[in-house]
Amino acid sequence: KDIMKTLTVEKPWGKFDQFTHNEITTVKILSVNRGGSLSLQYHNHRKEFWRVISGHPLITIGGDALVANPGDEFIIDKLQPHKLEALNDDAQVLEVAFGDFDENDIIRLEDKYGRV
Repeated sequence: KDIMKTLTVEKPWGKFDQFTHNEITTVKILSVNRGGSLSLQYHNHRKEFWRVISGHPLITIGGDALVANPGDEFIIDKLQPHKLEALNDDAQVLEVAFGDFDENDIIRLEDKYGRV
């Protein structure tokens, strides 16, 4: 299945943003301290959707890297190398994982903490 883009539904009291609909997902909020980073990694069994909640992380997906802003959204396909770095401020990112979720499905290509 393809990952849905965020659906925004207006209501009289405001709005809500819907990230999935009737799908099996694992949802996390990644909190990365300033100066910290996730490994450059990929997954064999899941794809991910990221939405920046706060901060301005450097996000690398495949060969592209950019400094993200709150509200920016990214889709990371299975087998696609990706990395999140909090260079100048703390960052929080909503992660919705689609597929067979297992923390052991992390193939690290680079890691500043020696976990490769």
